[in-house]
Amino acid sequence: MSDFPWGEAAATGVGSHPGDDHVEAAKVVFGELPALPYVPELPGRGVGADMIGRTASLLVELPVEVWPSGWRFSDRPGRDLRRAREHLSRDLDTLEEVAQGYEGPLKIQVCGPWTLAAAVEMRHGDKALSDPGAVRDIAASLAEGVAAHVDRVRRGVPGVTDLVLQIDEPGLPGVLAGTVPTASGFGRLAAVERSVAADVLSVLLGLPGVFPVVHCCAPRVPVALLRRAGARAVSLDLSLLSRREEEAVGEAVEAGTALLLGVVPGAGAAAPLPDVGVVARPAIDLWHRLGFPSATLARQVVLTPTCGLAGASPAYAKAALAKCRESARVLREDPGED
Repeated sequence: MSDFPWGEAAATGVGSHPGDDHVEAAKVVFGELPALPYVPELPGRGVGADMIGRTASLLVELPVEVWPSGWRFSDRPGRDLRRAREHLSRDLDTLEEVAQGYEGPLKIQVCGPWTLAAAVEMRHGDKALSDPGAVRDIAASLAEGVAAHVDRVRRGVPGVTDLVLQIDEPGLPGVLAGTVPTASGFGRLAAVERSVAADVLSVLLGLPGVFPVVHCCAPRVPVALLRRAGARAVSLDLSLLSRREEEAVGEAVEAGTALLLGVVPGAGAAAPLPDVGVVARPAIDLWHRLGFPSATLARQVVLTPTCGLAGASPAYAKAALAKCRESARVLREDPGED
């Protein structure tokens, strides 16, 4: 467990933030989460700042544009793609300014190939997920684009000791279950075999020089599949984890996989937030049910909000990150005792 990028009692965020002030969002992140800061995403800025458009801007030789139905592959780069790239470029410029002098791990987030394929349409209108060849092209293009993105982040923040690459796959459970609607909305796309899903994910999770994490804030997170695909950590909403799914989580932990556990509501929670002991308790209880020693909890578990914070107020987003940081300290304060 000494090879985890973070130290004991670390906390981080999932990725998205409210509002349109990317400078303030970055300052909040670095101020509240010094152990594992990340590059915040602000989808409220509009087209191209959303998860799909932001990641699609990284694709190599696969331009996209916005149609009334959403993002679609196009013949050539246009205004929508340019806007998405400008948003990301400004965010990285801000990162360089805010992170001056910073030394330590840093997390970046991109949408995963399966969620991207389930959202972006082909030129003729069907979702890319309907074409296995298109899915593999997306994965290969995304891997090339993310590798270049990683290089730029490292050049801009030379003090980064470890780069944590979070792959957001909220759509993966639906892809596996065959519940993703067709472009028309009248049908469902065929379920993808788990072995195929793992192979496609491995293209991105195998990138050199990063610590790969997969985040999924939906129910039925396929933890075993993610581990086979190469994820070194799995990020999930702990409140959605069923007892039946805990066995797969335990096997992952035993194999050395870290957990990023969502314990603070992403939005809509009553203020003030609960006491740190109440917030940390579900993570502690899970660790004990799985039968692992308390001494390893604060090293192998990172606390986060349950999902992104885009739907929250700026004040709540800052309070939620602070609560994650404060609650993470409980994990190393003899959590075996009530």
